Amino acid sequence: MNITLIGAGRLAHQLGKSLSKAGHKITEVYSRTETSAKALADLLETTYCCDLSKVSRDSDVYVFALKDSALEQVASQICPTIGEALAIHTAGSMPMELFKGKARHYGVLYPMQTFSKERNVDFTDIPCFIEASDEASESKIRQMLEGVSQLIIKMDTDRRKKLHLAAVFACNFSNHCYAMAEKILKSEGIDFNVMLPLIDETARKVHDLSPAKAQTGPAVRWDENVIQNQSNQLEGIDRDIYMLMSESIHRNLKT
Repeated sequence: MNITLIGAGRLAHQLGKSLSKAGHKITEVYSRTETSAKALADLLETTYCCDLSKVSRDSDVYVFALKDSALEQVASQICPTIGEALAIHTAGSMPMELFKGKARHYGVLYPMQTFSKERNVDFTDIPCFIEASDEASESKIRQMLEGVSQLIIKMDTDRRKKLHLAAVFACNFSNHCYAMAEKILKSEGIDFNVMLPLIDETARKVHDLSPAKAQTGPAVRWDENVIQNQSNQLEGIDRDIYMLMSESIHRNLKT
């Protein structure tokens, strides 16, 4: 398929490379920032554009990989002019229906993974959650994903929103906890790498145990001496987070 990428961020980088590797042609990259558009276009050996009115209207699929706040506005400018082409967005929390009345054929492709430009990912094992306005559009999305992902799962908007919420807890909040740990260690000149075996084992455990059964630490048994001592080492919002997390762990395990 001929595919236009609308957006040049982290997801667009990884998805663009995977689609290209699977045999599709990325015909153009759009970004309002020329530096970003050119960088991704060069990587994919294609052209780029920074003016929505000049985006090519000859592609089979338009993939909108944009931040949620810009998605509807950009779709409103592009979709009415693409005819029978398929418009899809990649957002976990945005409804498919934002395309309604703008595009004739539309859908969603939400790859549930954390993406960074600096780190290559293998899309093969990434679950891709899809939704489509009609059977032909769903078939086209599945066809586009052949050779890209082995895990293609149909899911409607409401369930996908909950999935995205769960992903924020499992990924974004967990990573922020790593950042907080790194800050504490830096204050004592301790290398963050000493945490890696602990982090790795924590992740491995939930392959075999439920997260609730894998939970350990002072909050499980509500060890007040440890909790008070540790919270006293923190200030402001860091202390609030520590106490709220500890209380949440303890209460969830009691229910």
